[in-house]
Amino acid sequence: MTAAARVLALCILLPVAGLSVFRAVPAEWPTQVVQLLSFTPWLVIPAALALALALLGRRLLITAAAVLLLGAQLFWLWAPDAGRSDAGGALARPAESGSSVPLTVMSINSRFGKADAAEIVRLVRDNSVELLAIQEHTQALEDRLAAEGLGSLLPHRISSPAENGSGSATYSKHPIQAIGLIPNTPFQMPSFRLALPVAGGGSTAATLEVTNVHTLPPVDVRVGQWRSDLESLGRLVARNGANAVGNQLPPNQLLLGDFNATYDHSEFRRLLDGGPGGRKLVDVGTASGARFTPTWPMDGQALPGITIDHVITSPRIPASGYAVHRVAGTDHAAVLATLDVPVDG
Repeated sequence: MTAAARVLALCILLPVAGLSVFRAVPAEWPTQVVQLLSFTPWLVIPAALALALALLGRRLLITAAAVLLLGAQLFWLWAPDAGRSDAGGALARPAESGSSVPLTVMSINSRFGKADAAEIVRLVRDNSVELLAIQEHTQALEDRLAAEGLGSLLPHRISSPAENGSGSATYSKHPIQAIGLIPNTPFQMPSFRLALPVAGGGSTAATLEVTNVHTLPPVDVRVGQWRSDLESLGRLVARNGANAVGNQLPPNQLLLGDFNATYDHSEFRRLLDGGPGGRKLVDVGTASGARFTPTWPMDGQALPGITIDHVITSPRIPASGYAVHRVAGTDHAAVLATLDVPVDG
C-alpha cells in the first residue's frame, strides 16, 4: 500500500511540477503552455491529493516535494502581491472632501450577439447597473436590447456592431464622451470618458476613463497578437498615469471586458503592475477572492472554469459587490461590480 501510494503521488506531482515551473517563470511560453496556465488555480486539487498520498507512502523526499508544490499553489491563489485598493493611502484621497460616487458596472461577451437580451436587461435593472460594456456586439443584439427597453435604463450609447466578433457597445446612464480606439487590435477596444454627477455638488463631478476590452484569444498563431493587445492596454494605462502633473492625481481608470487572460498569465500581471505611481491596478475579482469563480466556459463544455473576464480599476477606486451571473446564449458570464469613484479634486 505504501509503495503504491508513493507511485501515485509521483505520477500526480510530475505534471503539477511541470506546470508550476511555467507559472513561476514569466517567459513568452508557446500557445499550449499559455492555455494550460489558465487552469493553474485548479492545480491545488491534485497537489493536495499528492500530499495525502505522499503521507501514506511515508517517503520524506516525496512528502517534501508535495508540500512545496501545494504551498506554491496556495501562494498563487492568494498572492500577497494581488492588487488591492489603496483605501487611506496617498492615491486613495480623491479630493479634500474625501467624497466619492458609487457606480455599478457590468461587462459581458455576448458570443457573436447571441446572448439573451431580456436577461441582460433584467440584470441591468435588478442590479441598478449604470455602465454596461458588451463585447462581440451585433446589430441584431442591439435591436433586441432596444426592444427590451435598455434605452430607458441606459440612454447613452457608444456602439459599433459587427458580425465577426469585433463589435462592441457601451451603454451608460450618464453622458459618455468617446476618446478613441486602442490601435492595432483586431477586436475593437474603445475608450471614453464618463462624468458622474455629485449630488448637491453643482458642477463637481467624478470622472472616469473607461476602456471596453476584448483581446484576441491566445490560440494557434494568434498568441503573438494576444500579447500585443495586452501590451497596448499597458501603454494606455502608462500614458494615462503620465498625464498627472505635479501633485495632480492621475485620472481614474476602468478597464472591463474579455481579456482572454487570467491572473496566472505573466502578460496579464504585467498589465496590472503598470498602474499610476508604481502602484498595481486592481483586478476586482482577484482582490475579492474570486479566483474560483469562473467566467468561461458557461455553455457546458467539459473544461474547468477559468476567469478571463475582468473589472480592473485604478488603485484609488474601492470596489464591492463583485458578482458573476450566467446569461443564456453566451459562453461567458456577466461580471458585475460596484465602484466608489473619487470626486475630482
